[in-house]
Amino acid sequence: MSTVIVTGTDTEIGKTVTTAAVAAVALAHGRSVAVLKPAQTGMEAGEPGDVAEVRRLAGEAVTGAELARYPDPLAPATAARRAGRAPVRPREVEREARKLAESHDLVLIEGAGGLLVRLDDAGSTLADVAQLLAAPVLVVARAGLGTLNAAALTTEALRSRDLTCLGIVFGSFPRSPDLATRCNLADMPEVADAPLIGALPEGAGALPPADFRAAAADWLAPALSGTWNATTFAASLHGA
Repeated sequence: MSTVIVTGTDTEIGKTVTTAAVAAVALAHGRSVAVLKPAQTGMEAGEPGDVAEVRRLAGEAVTGAELARYPDPLAPATAARRAGRAPVRPREVEREARKLAESHDLVLIEGAGGLLVRLDDAGSTLADVAQLLAAPVLVVARAGLGTLNAAALTTEALRSRDLTCLGIVFGSFPRSPDLATRCNLADMPEVADAPLIGALPEGAGALPPADFRAAAADWLAPALSGTWNATTFAASLHGA
């Protein structure tokens, strides 16, 4: 994999921290990494966005790129329209990703919100970017009640477009998981028809960067160059 699309089943579920963890593990294995954010919303010029957060957590060795920024915390198409600015088009994202891939071993493209959030008024989405690049998609999901349906809808949308789901990662796994959360560890792969390949602990993004980098491999499965194992993780939980 030279390019991976990172999407989510919703917003505010840990996509950026998950992207940082994937980047940190890749860097630890000696790979060069670039992170591309097609559209950063909810941020004014000069404010640190998602790319800056990935670089803070994973390391300054990560190359960061951002194509557009809009101040309103809305879907990119809506935010661009309200700001009176040009939206980001899938072909622009494709061109930048291919350019970054020429000089980096791994390019991570972090979307805004979920897979089918609109980038422009023509209805283009991150799924269109994935198709142009023929890139696998990593889905970040919530850990608790309700996540199975949202994840299944996302993976079904990927399959309907002949896109590859690399797997699902829980973006924030609680320290004291309830029954539904524990059951989701076993149910997610079957319901979403995709492997569960990681679980980041709640509050991972608040760790000191050095601690974050040291622990990142423990949160991600071998598919993401880590050591995490879903069966072992589930067995370690009280009441599992």
